[in-house]
Amino acid sequence: MMARNADGFIAMPGGLGTLEELMEVMTWQQLGFHAKPIGLLNTEGFYDPLLNFFTHCIDEGFVAARHQNVIVSADPEQLVQQMLEWQPPATNALVEARQRAAAIGEDISRAAPDS
Repeated sequence: MMARNADGFIAMPGGLGTLEELMEVMTWQQLGFHAKPIGLLNTEGFYDPLLNFFTHCIDEGFVAARHQNVIVSADPEQLVQQMLEWQPPATNALVEARQRAAAIGEDISRAAPDS
């Protein structure tokens, strides 16, 4: 419910729970469950190692570069402004058709294609 009503998602420096929630909304965006901005408040470079890991995943072919669209800033006001200006990534027609009928978090991988 909270994800459905949110205009976007911001992860502040945190622990495993924060990382789990961040990965979840990133995965949902990749799957087309939402088209909302995702931001990292990178206070004192806290998320630099994670951002390096994302780059490594892309370099190794495990993540498509088009899915690395997290907004990063150490300044809260700048982060919010960038999120307000953010444009959603393009998705394919099948994902778009399925997401119109799917609830947040619903598994669309087994849904029958629209006729």
